[in-house]
Amino acid sequence: MVITAKDDMRLELQSLLDFFGCDATVELEEIEEGDKITNKFRFTSQDVNHFYEYTFNIDASLTDLHKKSLRKRITKNQFYSILSKELNKSLPWGSLTGVRPTKLARDLIEYGEMKEYLVAELLQRDYFVSKDKAELVANILKNQRCIIRNDNLVDLYVNIPICPTRCIYCSFISSELDKVKDMVDDYLDALIKEIRAIKDIVKEKAYIVRTIYMGGGTPTVLSVKQLDKLLREINFPATEFTVECGRADTITDEKLDVLKNNGVTRISINPQTFCETTLKRIGRKQKNIEVLEAYQKALARDFVVNMDFIAGLPGEKLGIFKRTINTALELYPDNITIHTLSLKRGSVLFDNKDLLQEKDIEKMVDYAESTLVKNGYKPYYIYRQKHQLSGLENVGYFRDNHVCVFNIDSMEETNTIIGVGANAISKRVFNLEKRLERQANVKFIKDYIERIDSTIEKKKEFFK
Repeated sequence: MVITAKDDMRLELQSLLDFFGCDATVELEEIEEGDKITNKFRFTSQDVNHFYEYTFNIDASLTDLHKKSLRKRITKNQFYSILSKELNKSLPWGSLTGVRPTKLARDLIEYGEMKEYLVAELLQRDYFVSKDKAELVANILKNQRCIIRNDNLVDLYVNIPICPTRCIYCSFISSELDKVKDMVDDYLDALIKEIRAIKDIVKEKAYIVRTIYMGGGTPTVLSVKQLDKLLREINFPATEFTVECGRADTITDEKLDVLKNNGVTRISINPQTFCETTLKRIGRKQKNIEVLEAYQKALARDFVVNMDFIAGLPGEKLGIFKRTINTALELYPDNITIHTLSLKRGSVLFDNKDLLQEKDIEKMVDYAESTLVKNGYKPYYIYRQKHQLSGLENVGYFRDNHVCVFNIDSMEETNTIIGVGANAISKRVFNLEKRLERQANVKFIKDYIERIDSTIEKKKEFFK
């Protein structure tokens, strides 16, 4: 697959080509004559060598930013139409390649380009999004009423990039415990040092920490003592505090008590699947009985509980996935997140593509959505990733008003997020100016420990 185009368009078009799964060469020549733009495409695939030419005008009265956005959208739509015609295929998300389809819709509403009740219609008309996906976006927007735009409200993200073992689909910068166990205490000391610096920033800026999210990795891979030591430092009066427990084999009564005693309100217990054969295949060393026991322990302590599941896991067909979803409904957790498998560089699976079962992936996702909605769940956040099977999406569902505010803030980029720990990213949102700035910490545990002082100085400068 080869795309020849200007840099600002090449990646966008490449993403579309990847979603179509097309082995082709595409060349794009863009000719600008005043307000008139001419795009000349050459599509070459096997014995096919076709040319397409489109001409359109850009209103000269628009801002440069708006002109650029409109030009990109039109060009992508043209390219999508070519691919759809050449391959006799359509994509559920049409010409959209971005991570945050709801953020796009919200921006269009706020800029006055569409009314909220017309969201689904516009996405179908202007972006070729399927009716089902367009309505999904519209429903999610309706369920995000808890969004509060306030430059004084912030969320805190704490990263623990350590897991018991590495799943074959994982591309996160996360280390197996056995390989870094001698550095864990030093990492926590550095992390606590950064958290204390953050407290000064929060006080100085008069920030209000609304939510806290501890992810990774698998934070509950830490010992009881280590977990308690860290949580005692994270003592902001947040109304929502989530900890990714992830692997049921890391969850004990003692750790759950530590979480509860330190103000944690919400945890994730992530089976990914209830097929133990699949769990072995993907390198996830846990038993279903461990998941069930951990879940009952969490309920006994009155945690809000999320469970993650993945559609398209290696070797799984539709019937197995349906049984997983049906089992999840019997448990009836507060939140269920349905992920579509993403084939990422850096994962073991990327080099073992023969294990994939992409044939029924859309049926899996559709079954999850329809079944969950029928049983009282509502979608409340969504995001897409590059290299997701069939160009699909990840969706979080809630029941009984148990939304995860952090997930919404993170995906919609509506409030500032302060990230601490190795590979954590801070996002500073300026709502009035409709812009945001990003800052990333160093990626690896060893580097983070060694460079914690400079990391803190950079963080202070970023939030000045």
